[in-house]
Amino acid sequence: MRDRSMALVVRDNKILMVQTFRFHRYINELPGGGIEKGESPEEAAIRELKEECGLHGTINRQLNTLHWKDGSTEYVFLVDVPPDCDPIVGTDPEVADGEEQAIKNVRFMQLDELSEKDRAFLWSYGLLDVDIFFDIVLSWGDEISYPLK
Repeated sequence: MRDRSMALVVRDNKILMVQTFRFHRYINELPGGGIEKGESPEEAAIRELKEECGLHGTINRQLNTLHWKDGSTEYVFLVDVPPDCDPIVGTDPEVADGEEQAIKNVRFMQLDELSEKDRAFLWSYGLLDVDIFFDIVLSWGDEISYPLK
């Protein structure tokens, strides 16, 4: 597995998500992908954002670095994009000619629009280090909740 970089883009308390078909289901994930040879993690995050969402961005700061059991590393960056630019459904250049693109949709989503699984990954990527989401968590009650079995 190769190392990956991801861009976390926030607008109006929503997170830019890319809907893809992976793991036998549709998932919502951050724009991102593999780091190419000679490319920095920051450069990869910006390139992937452009490819998948048609947006030019600038790195605000790094949120997290995750080391997975397969030996790969994922880098997550908070990325700023111009407020007047809207995302478009881009392409994954790693998909072979003639194959169906994995990217189905891109849009800004609220936390309550995402599945528990998709939200769990967002928390691991460093979402609590983004002020607005830290404040949202502080506003939650103290009751215990867990996905239904």
